[in-house]
Amino acid sequence: MERITVVKIGGNVIDSPEATARFVEAFAALEGPKMLIHGGGKLATRLAAQLGIESRMVDGRRITDRETLDVVTMVYAGLINKRLVAALSAAGCRAIGLSGADGDAVTSVRRAAGAVDYGYVGDIAEGGVNVELLRTLLDAGLTPVFSAITCDGRGTLLNTNADSVASAVAVAASRIAPTQLVFCFEKAGVLRDVEDERSVIAEITPDTYAALRAEGAISAGMLPKIDGALRAVASGVESVVIKQAEALLDAGGTTIRG
Repeated sequence: MERITVVKIGGNVIDSPEATARFVEAFAALEGPKMLIHGGGKLATRLAAQLGIESRMVDGRRITDRETLDVVTMVYAGLINKRLVAALSAAGCRAIGLSGADGDAVTSVRRAAGAVDYGYVGDIAEGGVNVELLRTLLDAGLTPVFSAITCDGRGTLLNTNADSVASAVAVAASRIAPTQLVFCFEKAGVLRDVEDERSVIAEITPDTYAALRAEGAISAGMLPKIDGALRAVASGVESVVIKQAEALLDAGGTTIRG
């Protein structure tokens, strides 16, 4: 099989119908086998408010109690996922929408309560991505579209970080064929100066990353994303690219290699 491309999008694409339409056109035009992982954007918060359910966040992370789990499942695995699948199908891409529960695609473990109890939040289990399911879908010419709702294998759905799902799916895909992971971000890439879109760092390796961190050249908010990208590369992913969704088909952005 030729190289697989795994793309992750977040709220900056999902929350804007215009941005979604542009992304769908570009993603459908990507050649070769591909997969899409999406987050949830702001729609779950709006729907929760309409239902009289308070949305609670800690450090930007959603507290997922039982009522909130119902809402995010409806929104992420339902409305957003099917909107994306329908749009991709209209663009000529044979998309199939999935949650982690479908075909045991992505299994996770409920996060233990610590200083904060995040509720029904999952962390990807070791070996938690069903490689053979991915292989079967890709061999059939289908494009899997994953929401970030996973399952613990015992019947409980869990709200899971979409970046983590994307990384785990990319690592699993690398067992099938060389795989590139693309994180679509609001900036043009990893920037030396967050105020200057021209200051994109073209490539990061473990050695250059250590130097960049020592210099304080990367904003603190980007460090977890780069750490995750380096772990994915160390686990078999060919490369990770951080770039804007609008530039999906273009060269550029920041490429992270081992």
